Amino acid sequence: MALNLDPMYIVNFILCIAIFILGMVGYTKKNKMPLYIGIAFGIFALSHLSTLLGIKPVISTFLIVIRTIAYLLVVYALYKMAYKK
Repeated sequence: MALNLDPMYIVNFILCIAIFILGMVGYTKKNKMPLYIGIAFGIFALSHLSTLLGIKPVISTFLIVIRTIAYLLVVYALYKMAYKK
């Protein structure tokens, strides 16, 4: 398990962390959508981190599950925003 310092994964990781932080900062009790999107991108950041650390092949099935959860969380947040009552 060697480090994979591919610039694409490094940039993706940094941007996911930035969106995660902005989601946490933008969260209010009245508007939870930034929180949901921030959490989803935090999950994506973990996925990119596992690739950077070289453990992606070991946990590839788990990565599929967590990425699916992250995408569904974004879909849920956007659905709630589009169809809010």
